[in-house]
Amino acid sequence: MAPRKPRDNDLPSTLQRSDKHAQATWQKTHDSAAEQYGDGERAHRTAFSALKHTYEKVGDHWEPKDEAGPSDAQAAQRGPAARNRPRDTAEGVDANASKQHLLDLARRLDIRGRSRMTKAQLVEALVKANRRETARARG
Repeated sequence: MAPRKPRDNDLPSTLQRSDKHAQATWQKTHDSAAEQYGDGERAHRTAFSALKHTYEKVGDHWEPKDEAGPSDAQAAQRGPAARNRPRDTAEGVDANASKQHLLDLARRLDIRGRSRMTKAQLVEALVKANRRETARARG
């Protein structure tokens, strides 16, 4: 039996608040991964991994990145050996973006103290701000 295709209301809430292209990217990858691995956590992780190559999480939704590519060290790993070297992710924040880009996002999300932060601190602050905004949007 083929896996059931997720409907729009089955999409993660952050994708429900994102553009149609982000939704289609996630759904297409999820469907393919579900056929190969079964419907579950691995299919979701695979779909988010594909999404993070062209989108970044900003607050409670996903926005297109200026340049496609891996968003963090975990996303840059390739091949079967990559599964044996799990690393922390930046949860959709494009940690490979310029510091100026991260500062601009931090300004949009009203992160205090951003001008004195290192790039790594900005990424961490953006991850936390995204979590807060997503929780707020979910009610």
